[in-house]
Amino acid sequence: MSYKKAKHILPEELLVAIQEYIDGEYIYIPRKDEHKKSWGSSTTIKTELDLRNANIYNDFLSGMASDMLGEKYYLSLKSIQRIILKEKRKSANKQSLRF
Repeated sequence: MSYKKAKHILPEELLVAIQEYIDGEYIYIPRKDEHKKSWGSSTTIKTELDLRNANIYNDFLSGMASDMLGEKYYLSLKSIQRIILKEKRKSANKQSLRF
């Protein structure tokens, strides 16, 4: 996110009105709902995490213990358990859609 100078983009009368409420400080103006982006939409992190979580679940199905998964992926036991449960539910949903 880059900052814009208000005096370069706002009409003078609007700038004066805003200065009545906040003078010389930073404010954040949120995006309109229709312009909001979902988390991870501008990077590959969402895809990377999905792949990592699928690998964790496959390792679990192959017999790797949860504590070993935590060490391998540098995650807490609670995070590993949460990922396994989520992937298990995702897999069950895929199975139920086939029938």
